[in-house]
Amino acid sequence: MEIIQIVGIGLIAAILILVIKEQKPMFAFLLTAFTGISLFLLLIGKISTVIHVLEDLAVKSNVNMVFLKTILKIIGIAYIAEFGAQVVRDAGQESIASKIELSGKVLIMVMAIPIVSVIIETVVNMIPA
Repeated sequence: MEIIQIVGIGLIAAILILVIKEQKPMFAFLLTAFTGISLFLLLIGKISTVIHVLEDLAVKSNVNMVFLKTILKIIGIAYIAEFGAQVVRDAGQESIASKIELSGKVLIMVMAIPIVSVIIETVVNMIPA
């Protein structure tokens, strides 16, 4: 029932932030960032478990580990960019949040090039000459 803990922490933080925001907006932002980071750290163990399961499945199915690691990096970039953009958006900086999201998308495209290349090569090799 970890979701109850997570929602509880989120609700308590939201109430505190609403109370503090009127008097000390900087403290409210710091509490927002601290809460977000704390919730992320609570989930690190779960993320690690998922990664180990995926690695085991890749080994059993003879999938090249380079592809799995690349996909996991892409997922990591997406989550980190989203988290960073949300924190910056909470600070009222929508423009910077949009730039973080754009940067994450570009990095994902760069990371995906080797996988896309292999897929295209495979399709081309399947087409009769």
